[in-house]
Amino acid sequence: MSIKAYQRAATQAEHPRDIEYRAFGQATAGLVRLKDEPATVQAKADAINANRRLWNMLASDCSAPENQLPLALRGQIMSLAIWVARYSSEVLREGADVEPLIDINRAMMEGLAAR
Repeated sequence: MSIKAYQRAATQAEHPRDIEYRAFGQATAGLVRLKDEPATVQAKADAINANRRLWNMLASDCSAPENQLPLALRGQIMSLAIWVARYSSEVLREGADVEPLIDINRAMMEGLAAR
């Protein structure tokens, strides 16, 4: 079986919360590497942009009328996505600490892990 077929089968069998948890884990790992290891400008931009794309996808999903999350929760997620986008720019442009992005991702992971 090819790797793409395996990935397709895995995503079809996984619960959406598990997929989101894994995506946050990957994005957060990239951010932690920035904090723990010296990184090139490109590596920093790649990690920040991967995290920003994740949050943009969440915001987009929350804005869809067919999204079944409670409206208040959807609004909170969209607000967080806006904050992440703004703060990510501060990290890239001004050298702001990446730790708040890590913290918010970990909080989302805790929420996704709670069933």
